[in-house]
Amino acid sequence: MALRGCRRWASLVSALRGGSSGHWDGRHLGDTPQHRDLRAALRKIIDKEINPFVDKWEEEGQFPAHKVFKILGQAGFLGVDKPTEYGGMGLDFSYSIAVAEELGNIRCGGIPMAIGVQAGMTTPALTRFGSDELKKQFLVPTIAGDSVACLGISETGAGSDVASIKTTAVRKGDEYIINGGKMWTTSGCQADWMCLLANTSEGPPHRNKSLICLPMNLPGIHIAKKIDKLGMRSSDTAQIFFEDVRVPCKNLIGEEGQGFTYQMLQFQEERLWGVAAALAPLETLIQETVEYTRQRKAFGRAVLHNQAVHFRLAELATDVELLRSLLYRSVALYVEGNDVTKYASMAKLKAGRLAREVSDSCLQFWGGMGFTSEVLVSRFYRDFRLMSIGGGTDETMLSIICKYMETLPSK
Repeated sequence: MALRGCRRWASLVSALRGGSSGHWDGRHLGDTPQHRDLRAALRKIIDKEINPFVDKWEEEGQFPAHKVFKILGQAGFLGVDKPTEYGGMGLDFSYSIAVAEELGNIRCGGIPMAIGVQAGMTTPALTRFGSDELKKQFLVPTIAGDSVACLGISETGAGSDVASIKTTAVRKGDEYIINGGKMWTTSGCQADWMCLLANTSEGPPHRNKSLICLPMNLPGIHIAKKIDKLGMRSSDTAQIFFEDVRVPCKNLIGEEGQGFTYQMLQFQEERLWGVAAALAPLETLIQETVEYTRQRKAFGRAVLHNQAVHFRLAELATDVELLRSLLYRSVALYVEGNDVTKYASMAKLKAGRLAREVSDSCLQFWGGMGFTSEVLVSRFYRDFRLMSIGGGTDETMLSIICKYMETLPSK
């Protein structure tokens, strides 16, 4: 479904880019005609190219990333907020959030997560700080869907504690020699390149790290295993080792030693993107639970007619709307150029906890059926447990919030 070739798609892109209509005024994210047109075009792809195959990919433990990303790339959805000179649409970040929200209509968590890594988690620093040559080599094919990207941050001994990573990239001549390993790498089994965070000096942990574009076909890169996970099963996750891997120094993103700072900036977009992608699934779980409990009878009446059930669902629906409002405020500030680390952390914290509340409460109302693999609620129960872990744990989010509130004890 190559929408780029359609006149309607060309006119849509033109309208989105043109004047103030291509920028969000902070009041109606996802609800302007431009946002709605973008989401409608993406929904057609989801309904035709993704959702019919989700159950199969879940069973297989992997979706065909190159195939799916090529479809999305041809339609422009992998570079909505990226510069036009590199194949993007040149729109502001609010349009990426609209895309993330729409991707939440995919009937699993793994595929939207992998698309998020491709479109908005491996490339922000490359887009902002990378050389023109580096963008042409890595950003252009990533936006087009010709290359699959992965993010190499977490390690077995350093998940949310990014400063503690041990992987090194030692400069020798015009090359870096990389040794170490990465863990829990989304799309790692299929990736063509990695946005790698590594220690490039012996300095302080917040100033000795660099981001490097690492082709995944180089000698010394070993995919140790595909990790068997509780949820997110259609998204492949790898453990990867590096043994004397040589990569040109020109593959450095921005300045050496600024990698930690660059990654913290990338985390703002990653966390907001993750929150946006969770909204539709939470709403879907609530609505499907309403429909099921309206039909399911217990003790002579519909389960939904119990006050404990319909009151709880009303409370959860209210919490989802509150989360959406926090997200939209954060995005509005971010589009205006503000540091939204505090608000992004608050939204990420609330999304992780609310995802657990919604999925657990809804599963309970499905009774024994909710404990089977035949219904969506059990899949999301497994998939969205990751929200309180991946991209920074709840506890890390609380520490960040406390830091901005100036209530975090000094070390």
